[in-house]
Amino acid sequence: MKKLYLLRHAQSEYNEKGIFQGRLDSDLTPLGFVQARLSALELEDKGIEVIYSSPQRRAYKTALTVADVLGLEVVVDERLREMSFGEYEGKHFWSLLEQEGARMRAWLSNPVKNPLPTQENMQDFESRVSSFLKDLISSPYNTVLVVAHGGTLHAMVCLALGLGLENLWNIHMDNAGISLLTYKAGKFELKQLNRTSHLQKL
Repeated sequence: MKKLYLLRHAQSEYNEKGIFQGRLDSDLTPLGFVQARLSALELEDKGIEVIYSSPQRRAYKTALTVADVLGLEVVVDERLREMSFGEYEGKHFWSLLEQEGARMRAWLSNPVKNPLPTQENMQDFESRVSSFLKDLISSPYNTVLVVAHGGTLHAMVCLALGLGLENLWNIHMDNAGISLLTYKAGKFELKQLNRTSHLQKL
């Protein structure tokens, strides 16, 4: 049986400010570094063999913090980049909800049917995430950690469970939330979603 631990990056500067990030990047906040460290300690006894990370700074620095505790190296994979939100990137999320309420609500309800203007093509997004997931299945590692972003990790869960990307935003993962997918006999199961008990010390 394969175990796929999914860790959303710790709090970034743009998270703290409520800015829609996507392909934009920002560093971890001081709180983010503490969240990453607590996540590392939580994952220390899970038998993780390899860590894969998005190249974006907020995910990569989270992964490096975990890797330091686990004594592993980080493998960067471009397919784990966050979904591009196009022209809405860099704007405040709550302002967008006020100014573009109907469009944003439609997108959150079904991003396949109601894409944002100039966002990443959903078929392209699905293809790259599916490709990564298939490679994980065929890899020699039985227990892996994937450090990435809300959209990317939501997509992994949706595709693994056959839910379709129309349900992308019906899943929620907090900063430094841990989820677990298992794979056995051609079938994925979601064992944990957005576990945050390790952050209660904050």
